[in-house]
Amino acid sequence: MLKQSELNIGTLGHVDHGKTTLTAAITHQWTDTHSESIKRSMTIKLGYADAIIRSCPSGGYTTAETCADGAEAKPVRRISLLDAPGHETLMATAIAGSNIIDAALFVISAAEPCPMPQTKEHLMVINALDIRNVIIVQTKVDIVGRERSEKHYEQIRKFIKGSRIEDAPIVPVMANKNINVDAVLDEIMKIKVPERDVESDPIMYVARSFDVNKPGTPIKKLVGGVIGGSIVKGRFKVGDEIEVRPGINTARDKQKKETYDHIMTTLESLSAGRETLEDAIPGGLVAMGTGIDPAFAKADGLVGQMVGKAGKLPEPVSSLTMSYNSLNREDLPKQGFRPNETVILGIGTGTIVGFVSRAKKNKLEISLKHTICVDKREKISVLRNYGQRWRLSGYGSLA
Repeated sequence: MLKQSELNIGTLGHVDHGKTTLTAAITHQWTDTHSESIKRSMTIKLGYADAIIRSCPSGGYTTAETCADGAEAKPVRRISLLDAPGHETLMATAIAGSNIIDAALFVISAAEPCPMPQTKEHLMVINALDIRNVIIVQTKVDIVGRERSEKHYEQIRKFIKGSRIEDAPIVPVMANKNINVDAVLDEIMKIKVPERDVESDPIMYVARSFDVNKPGTPIKKLVGGVIGGSIVKGRFKVGDEIEVRPGINTARDKQKKETYDHIMTTLESLSAGRETLEDAIPGGLVAMGTGIDPAFAKADGLVGQMVGKAGKLPEPVSSLTMSYNSLNREDLPKQGFRPNETVILGIGTGTIVGFVSRAKKNKLEISLKHTICVDKREKISVLRNYGQRWRLSGYGSLA
């Protein structure tokens, strides 16, 4: 049995273009489980689910246990899908998720002209973060019919021309009827698994965190918080002494400067989906059972934090100096950074507010509203406020 996923695959695209429905068609799970997502009928947090791709004796792939002809399907690859928000005001969450994906399903609905606003912005994310393995999924073709779908296909080709993904395959699907989803699986199987660094000190970004205890559970039966995310490098084993940084804000007065205590705990369990693991390496999303007070982990309270072996993580910082690359967007005015300008940064799996303290040529010095840990290798996305709207303006890395 394939216990750990080989690939993290993100779903990107404009709001209501069918990302969550496509994810459900592949994984047989609905990723919008957060209460606010259900209430608003849209993804507002990163959702994720695992799927096992299986091959059929007669050819082709499925994620069901049996093929269309009733034959048993053989497991060949396990994948993790991240369902990222498409709404413009939630772009920071989508960008944060982009930092931990190996490939992307770029969902574009045939029911609307291409490109829509977030379709443009997500292509900018793909280009900025250099995501090369992209499958374009043309959804809702059943709504518009063949002729309009073919014209829409040409719109997509025109839209991606000159980008990093201009040669990406375009697969039309009817996700709600599970039609042509097998063609998407066929394209996923063509993606080469990237080489993984399993020898370095391990690092994982927290993408979700939970309190799994049910209300009324006796104190003696309470279990520690669960953190989920993607391992960037190295290997974690059950029983490891791990550290979570920056940790817990211990400042009693919320108006004063934050002070953080890092969290030291034991890795009590590892799992991928419903599979129990003894150790875990990069690839796919994993859940860690810990001894952390569940009150700190509940409601995604630890999202954006970094996990590693005790004493091996970067020191937390409250400011950073980064090299900055502008996206030179035609739909945004060309203007330099203002002193004390507020920006939103996508770092790892977290988003954080920053204030520009100095801007010189392509370098920015930014003070942060909250203390964070940053891996020097990561790209940092920058959102600026234009006309009361947060827009992706560029990206950078630690200088």
